[in-house]
Amino acid sequence: MTLPKGFGGGGGGASRADVEGMIGKRIENYTSLITLSYLGAFFATMFGTMVGYLYYPWAYASASGHYAMIVLTVIEAIGYIFCVKVAEEGTTKKSNGQIAAALAGTTAIMLYVSLYVA
Repeated sequence: MTLPKGFGGGGGGASRADVEGMIGKRIENYTSLITLSYLGAFFATMFGTMVGYLYYPWAYASASGHYAMIVLTVIEAIGYIFCVKVAEEGTTKKSNGQIAAALAGTTAIMLYVSLYVA
């Protein structure tokens, strides 16, 4: 196997460390980045549907906008949990508190919007 420059010894094959170095970083420490991505997707969904029923009220009824936000938020939350759990599979990292905080915050915002914004 031909290795990129900077990997491998002088003429032998690739060692395990070389292959791991070429594959890239481990993602078990990326929980914060995944959480920020989830929150970004949530706020993009929220503001996108808000534009729909504030600027185009004749096309999108308020109830329809709320329903779309709730369904999309549930789909995003399931994907978020899946991404974090797959990224941390086989490690001793525990990010349940961070997941709970992100999901509780988005749930609180969704409840507020659904109940009081019309």
